[in-house]
Amino acid sequence: MRSWLAAWSLATALAATATLARAADEPLKVCLDEDRPPLSMHHKGKPDAGFDLLLAQAIAERMGRPLKIQWFESKLDEDSSPQLEANALLSDGRCSLVGGYALTQDSLVKPGMKTARLPDFAGATRDDRRRRVALGVLTPSQPYVYSPMTVVLGPKAQGRKISDIGDLAGLRLAIESGSLGDAILMTFDKGRLIDSITHLVPGRDDLLGALARGDYDATLIDLGRFDAHRTAHPDTAITASGYYYPIGANRGYVALASDGALLDAVNRALTKLASEGKIAEFGKQAGLTYLPPREPAILGDVWMKIIQR
Repeated sequence: MRSWLAAWSLATALAATATLARAADEPLKVCLDEDRPPLSMHHKGKPDAGFDLLLAQAIAERMGRPLKIQWFESKLDEDSSPQLEANALLSDGRCSLVGGYALTQDSLVKPGMKTARLPDFAGATRDDRRRRVALGVLTPSQPYVYSPMTVVLGPKAQGRKISDIGDLAGLRLAIESGSLGDAILMTFDKGRLIDSITHLVPGRDDLLGALARGDYDATLIDLGRFDAHRTAHPDTAITASGYYYPIGANRGYVALASDGALLDAVNRALTKLASEGKIAEFGKQAGLTYLPPREPAILGDVWMKIIQR
């Protein structure tokens, strides 16, 4: 009997070791947006780059697994959203993690529809572009970077001290219609800035280009977008004000709720990398103004918070 138990224990241990070895050999598959500088970039003829790429490489290394990036192209239409795109990619097995995900309550609720289309992704076939994927439930990792809105100044307003939205009074403001910045500026102090605001059309008008030419004095945009512009145009005439709007979202990874063990391992790696200063270092390498995560880890109803302010 003892001999049988010893043999059984040895077989069990060997099987567990083999399972771990197979897991270590499996690539850590991470989905990243191909056109979201300075977080992630995948352009033909250029090396892959970005803060999220550097971070994913470091996490895979800590976990002892090879890394495989699934690049995808985000698209917004009546049948899609960042939440549905991420869910579809994960639910279809294209990746186990989606990086650079904005951690808000709205982005993590159970989807209101049962299926969604996949975004365009590297290697997609015609059938992939047509079919719909049954959706799961998303669960976030701990956050690893804070992404606030910031005031950016044109050349005629350079040096203007901005410590609150009210300090924009008297400046020529430009904002993209329907954006978060639009809601903030239009509702500030019961509409006090409305007469100073010019609305531009997203995707058609060049907001930061117009600001650099001196057509306008200031705008309110995501900090990462300013970083991307500054990297692409190192001689730009627009400057950072140093002011961050007090309502912002952390970014982290998101996975399916069934992948809890993976998220635990990712969180351990993120904790160690943060304590070693590595995550901030990756931000610097990528040209990102790195800000550590802030409480609350998951942002609540941002629109209500803006209105209440």
